Amino acid sequence: MNQMLQEPEVQNPKNQTPEPPAHPAPAHPRFAKPQRVAFVQSSWHRDVVEECRIAFLAESAARHITNIDVFEVPGSFEIPLHAQILAKTRRYTAIVAAGLVVDGGIYRHEFVADTVIKALMDVQLRTEVPVFSAVLTPQHFHESAAHFDFFRKHFATKGIEVAEACANTLLSLERLRGQVAAGIV
Repeated sequence: MNQMLQEPEVQNPKNQTPEPPAHPAPAHPRFAKPQRVAFVQSSWHRDVVEECRIAFLAESAARHITNIDVFEVPGSFEIPLHAQILAKTRRYTAIVAAGLVVDGGIYRHEFVADTVIKALMDVQLRTEVPVFSAVLTPQHFHESAAHFDFFRKHFATKGIEVAEACANTLLSLERLRGQVAAGIV
């Protein structure tokens, strides 16, 4: 006797809704107005830094930010000037910077990273356009496969984190500016 095994039919009463998936996608708040973000990326160690951009774009889309323009500059030192020019256009509600500062002695790369971060803060305060940094300076970076792999993963995590910070800040600023316009604050 040749019989096919069939899964028993599961009866679902009409008044009972099916259980939601174990891990539903998080529902992120929507913006009142469309947001446009500039992503300024250093081309130095592009294969590492691009992981930040890829993760940022994916997480931003999940958070309802889909208008993102990507700009590439030679190194992290060039990011602040581009950020300032972009902020002054008033086309962008936020600017995100991504770069990897390595090479040279410990004082050189720490100097460059510190200078970039301070300059980005100055742009933000002068223009009132929020600027976010994923410009990283590892203590010890070696041109090895293990280090490249580690920092690719690290930059992917930073891309998600900077997208979250960007979206949350833009939502907060949108709410604050609405309150200011309404005379509440």
